[in-house]
Amino acid sequence: MGRGPALRCRHCGATASVPFADLSSAPPSNAYLDEDALHAPELWYPLRVLVCPECWLAQTEDVVKVDELFDSDYPYFSGFSSTWLAHCAVYVDEIVPMLGLTKSSEVIEVGSNDGSLLRLFQERGMRCLGIEPTGGAAELARSVGLEISESFLTSALAEEISNNGHKADLVIANNVFAHVPDVNDFARACALLMRTGGVATIEVPHLVQLVEGNQFDTIYHEHFSYFSLASAMRVLEGSGLQVFDVAEVATHGGSLRLYVQSADTGSRTLSKRLERVAKNERDAGVATRAFYETFQADIDEAKRGLLGFLLDARSDGKTVAAYGAAAKGNTLLNFAGVRGDLVSYVVDRNPAKQGKYLPGSRIPIVSPTMLETEPPDYLLVLVWNIRDEVREYLAGLTSWTGKAFVAIPALEEL
Repeated sequence: MGRGPALRCRHCGATASVPFADLSSAPPSNAYLDEDALHAPELWYPLRVLVCPECWLAQTEDVVKVDELFDSDYPYFSGFSSTWLAHCAVYVDEIVPMLGLTKSSEVIEVGSNDGSLLRLFQERGMRCLGIEPTGGAAELARSVGLEISESFLTSALAEEISNNGHKADLVIANNVFAHVPDVNDFARACALLMRTGGVATIEVPHLVQLVEGNQFDTIYHEHFSYFSLASAMRVLEGSGLQVFDVAEVATHGGSLRLYVQSADTGSRTLSKRLERVAKNERDAGVATRAFYETFQADIDEAKRGLLGFLLDARSDGKTVAAYGAAAKGNTLLNFAGVRGDLVSYVVDRNPAKQGKYLPGSRIPIVSPTMLETEPPDYLLVLVWNIRDEVREYLAGLTSWTGKAFVAIPALEEL
């Protein structure tokens, strides 16, 4: 891994010097291109992750400003994934009785996106507020009657919201913690949003699962941090918060849901699950350099496996398309140097992406109907984290008889 300017840990300020992953360079993974952009230069940035040897927080080199990554054209809408919608429904059914939430309760969701989760609380009669910086998603959430603050969450914004009469019995932050450059301020903001006795739940992809599953494609510029339970607890504790429970959930290839309370006023006891996950991390070696320094070899092997498959397919006269114009797929394709000569097109259910092109590889994004009108011999499934959903969809196709593959953790048939 090449040497550059010292990266100061975004939590503790020490030098993040332990090498973890070097994916060379890439454009921002959600910077999809229209026709005009195909004739213009495209910005690529270094894409490297280092680890702090003091607090063991893994973090992407800070080279892209957050407002350049999450603008009004940000194309991700959570409501297009039936897997995610099912996850939301189960969460609501569990958390409402667990916390004793009623119609007098208030729920604040950070990174509320299109409101797919928050609206489930609103339907139960609770007061709801979403905080969502991307204009397209915020507009969709408002269209279902949700109150949305179209902003990035900061401690200053949280104080303003609190002064305006909002205090949450439940703060939700799903897949947001990894997306903020100032993790300390974000933790302070969550604390300010909680009423006395309130709880926050924070879901983050689990670093241990990332390593064990060779999920290097989840590394991209929008993910500023990659959390273990241990590193997340350190950050939250620095802002007066205490993790009292943790659940391991299947989303995004394996995530942690942290249950958080005020360290000063919270009354919930620490769970046995918390100690079990903490022990598993210690046994895995998350506080050792060796846990991180061996990851690059696995990344490189997966890259070679994908390229070998695609080159063999081309030599054999087989056509290959991809499924899922997701950020993780862009990381994979750009790291492997895949272009349109090896993958003809990528299908995606999100109309906001259809008609555009993947950043970097410039592969066209089309409607899933293309699988039946121009069926490929092979389909590379880039969204391996929802493989069951994809498998069910493909089983329903009548005219496609090809084979589907995933490349993570290694190349295998779906």
